[in-house]
Amino acid sequence: MNANSPSLSRRHFLRGAGVALGLPWLESMRVWAADAAQGDSPAPRRAAVVFMGNGVNPHHWGAENSPVGLVLKDSLRPLESLKSKLLVCQGLWNPTTVEGPGGHFPKMNLLAGLKVKQTTTDIEVGITMDQLMARQIGSQTPVQSLVLGTEAPGYGNEDGYTSTYSGHLSWSSPTTPAPKEIYPQQAFDQLFDDGSKRKRNRSVLDLVGADAQSLKKYLSKHDVLKMDEYLTSVRELEQRIERADTLSKKETGGEGWQPSVKKAPFPRPAAGIPVSPEEHMNLMLDILVLAFQMDRTRVATLMLNNDLSGMNLGHVPGIKGGLHELSHHSNDPVRLAMYQKANEYHMQLWGRALTRMQETSEGERSLLDNSMVLFCSSLYDGNAHDSRQLPVLLAGGGGGTIRGGRVLDFSKEPNRRLCRLHLAIMERMGLRTEHFGDADTALTELA
Repeated sequence: MNANSPSLSRRHFLRGAGVALGLPWLESMRVWAADAAQGDSPAPRRAAVVFMGNGVNPHHWGAENSPVGLVLKDSLRPLESLKSKLLVCQGLWNPTTVEGPGGHFPKMNLLAGLKVKQTTTDIEVGITMDQLMARQIGSQTPVQSLVLGTEAPGYGNEDGYTSTYSGHLSWSSPTTPAPKEIYPQQAFDQLFDDGSKRKRNRSVLDLVGADAQSLKKYLSKHDVLKMDEYLTSVRELEQRIERADTLSKKETGGEGWQPSVKKAPFPRPAAGIPVSPEEHMNLMLDILVLAFQMDRTRVATLMLNNDLSGMNLGHVPGIKGGLHELSHHSNDPVRLAMYQKANEYHMQLWGRALTRMQETSEGERSLLDNSMVLFCSSLYDGNAHDSRQLPVLLAGGGGGTIRGGRVLDFSKEPNRRLCRLHLAIMERMGLRTEHFGDADTALTELA
């Protein structure tokens, strides 16, 4: 860069009519380079939580430490290429989930740790760890936190609980769930300063193209290539969303997307909801990754499906039926095998997003190395509604503060509260507190 070049920083945007597109990490950015020279991580840390409904098959979930490294069980095999970046946490739980009736709804305190109030009116869970982090660091990014999903909350009740609980992972206050965006187009528009002003027949890249061309003359050859790759990925995602939106408006036959409304007729997708649940989940994962890459936000949650979800995975070879139905396999070999395939399928989707993060360079580290991505479900054994331990995976390096490639087994420890992990994640995001949920000490085993 020459003396007349602009001072590029993490807050530099490509601007156009009504939109502002954040930049990825570039070696030409002076602020990032200055941070690195001072010995700090040249990139910010990010934290995300990805949720899967209806638990796991306990017979094939987990991993083992061995002399040759981490050995993954069948459900986690899709993560084989990423296992050096993975912590498999065993034995963690939320003790309040076994108090009182209810197989599903009282378990939905994953990110709060406090008891879910048994009510159908004045709901209460507790503020969640993601929203506490958003309060602490949200002012550093255009969007405080990104809250995504693929299914709207259901309406009904069971055992004295409202089904509102099953459709929300993130809570901005003890009594207020954070609004969850399930439409890919609206989620995509959150990545820009004011995407609402963008005409649907105009690409984001058309609007910022002139600014992008002007900026390139100040970049290194390597950064020009990286910028072109970045802009191409943005356009490809934009086109996929446009295609999904078009298909969702057409008549569809056979088994397709299904909303999570128990015991109700399943209508065809509303306009804007992808026909394919796989494309829907992948789009939301890709939007989350892009939001982190452009530093649009540093905190995100994504519900791949709701708890008690009836999402139909009939498009996956070897699977027939809804997700909740498959979880209650009663040890029938055929249904159990399909449930197992559903678990592996979700790991494939998550692994694809993690791979994208690992392949996104931020200087000496990758986007994944600078992030913490928690994967969890509110049940362990979905068939038994068992939450006495939970399926918990943590991917990423937390900016060099987490050592992956291990199983951390807390099952025999007296203090195995999941909120201890949340405290450890929050500390790495700059939020230090003596108490959160039902825990007052952070896990120290991550490093």
